[in-house]
Amino acid sequence: MIKKNVIILSIIFFLTNCGFSPIYLKNENRNFSIEKVIYTGDRELNNFLKSNLKNYKNEESNNKFFIEVKSEYTKVVLSKNTAGEVSNYQLEARVIFLIKPINKEISITEKKIMDSMDDKFEEARYERTIKQNFAYSISDKLSSELIIN
Repeated sequence: MIKKNVIILSIIFFLTNCGFSPIYLKNENRNFSIEKVIYTGDRELNNFLKSNLKNYKNEESNNKFFIEVKSEYTKVVLSKNTAGEVSNYQLEARVIFLIKPINKEISITEKKIMDSMDDKFEEARYERTIKQNFAYSISDKLSSELIIN
């Protein structure tokens, strides 16, 4: 019994102290800095992107990027009910990043199907939340691409 407990404790000790550290823990782990960003396109989506991308500024990094952002946001009617009222929308955000020092173009697209709501105010709030989630996801994917370079 004591031997089993010692083996289990030693396995737990070795697995918890294996040297794992998360990549996105602090700014020191990022080897890049986003210095200047120029936005064109959908203003609300760009504002959400701006608030997310400002977290990627690192004064100590030598790898600095200047980015041009072109964003498009579309809301397409997918289906209507028998009364002719819209029942489903497809929300799509497409953002093209032009990264200056390396002259690389990255295109990221996010899509979501949204059901229509009776309360149009709540529907607008929900759509705004989806836009915010799109911006977070897009900026996270851009960060992953910049870490690779």
